[in-house]
Amino acid sequence: MRPVYFLFAAICLPIFLFWPPKEAPAQTEVFDNQIKTGAEQMHHYLPFLKGKRLGLLVNHSSTIKETHLVDSLLALGLNVKKIFAPEHGFRGTADRGEKILDAKDPKTGLPIVSLYGKNRKAKAAELADLDLVIFDIQDVGVRFYTYSSSMTYMMEACARAKIPFLVLDRPNPLGHYIDGPILEKEQRSFVGLHPVPIVHGLTLAEYARMINEEFWLSDSLQCDLQYVACLNYRHDKYYELPIKPSPNLPNMRSIYLYPGLCLFEGTQFSVGRGTQKQFQCYGYPAFPSRQYSFKPVPMPGAKSPVQNQQLCWGEDLSLISLDSLQAQKQIPLQYFLKAYEEAPANLKQKFFSQKAFFDKLVGNSWLRTAIQKGENEKQIRARWAKELEEYKVLRQKYLLYP
Repeated sequence: MRPVYFLFAAICLPIFLFWPPKEAPAQTEVFDNQIKTGAEQMHHYLPFLKGKRLGLLVNHSSTIKETHLVDSLLALGLNVKKIFAPEHGFRGTADRGEKILDAKDPKTGLPIVSLYGKNRKAKAAELADLDLVIFDIQDVGVRFYTYSSSMTYMMEACARAKIPFLVLDRPNPLGHYIDGPILEKEQRSFVGLHPVPIVHGLTLAEYARMINEEFWLSDSLQCDLQYVACLNYRHDKYYELPIKPSPNLPNMRSIYLYPGLCLFEGTQFSVGRGTQKQFQCYGYPAFPSRQYSFKPVPMPGAKSPVQNQQLCWGEDLSLISLDSLQAQKQIPLQYFLKAYEEAPANLKQKFFSQKAFFDKLVGNSWLRTAIQKGENEKQIRARWAKELEEYKVLRQKYLLYP
């Protein structure tokens, strides 16, 4: 497909809506250097939407300032036909892994098709009355964060239905580094579909380009991919998310700690779900020699948290400075390794209580066995170093931002 251009392209700001080019466009500073998301730059994509029947894969983070994208498009008289909802639902309040039912949005009356219920992929019949699907969701740049998997499946569905797929890009709060093992194909699942590291260093528009051009969709399909890039964003530029991207990532500290602490989700350790320090602490009832304790309880976004109502002993990470976490530029693996090392023998025996899920999270089975053998962090990082360098070369082909 040829690039999408508008009549005013020659005299207005650069247009960032096109078939992915061989080289990324240069960023242009306009009026100020504030970051603007793809959704905020409506003048770039509204002409492309007029007269089309629209489906939107969105959630609570899909906003233009304080207004939801759905409301903005409806207010402009555009023909929004339906909403597709990822994990945590359209309003972003459901638990991790909670199945979401199809519904009707009480505010707009639009049908909501769940992509985290009985189906993860949109059916052909659900796309039959659409001319275009728009994707606009805030991601955190971690492979096992499932919004990118929902994006992948929708790209595939659009490819089969032969309708365009438009990504309104948003910054990656972890875009300033790349780290972790590459997913092995045997561990492919909804928490990891593609051979990328745990922290992949891409925005979702960049990731979509990689998926499409590397033929990673099923049956080597390619979709008609369009995107609107962010303005004034750099991968090394600090970006504080204006809205929490999911119920248990309430702040930037939790987002920085998430790639390392999420590994505990393959164990019986709590990472603070059911407390006010989600992904800012970890603990277990029988964990020894600890001064810090907490008790998970049911709450919105954590209806049945791990170690529900149990007094857990562990470590409080909520006072670590954001500057130090941002400067680390690698997965905070040390907390998980420390917990395993300091666990008593009886806890070590059952530490990896969900080993199949742990292997899917990290993308291999060797990390678990390496930890059990007592390998230190330096030895573990050396195991993924070569593949990580190869991935960095691949990543360069798809970057849209410095």
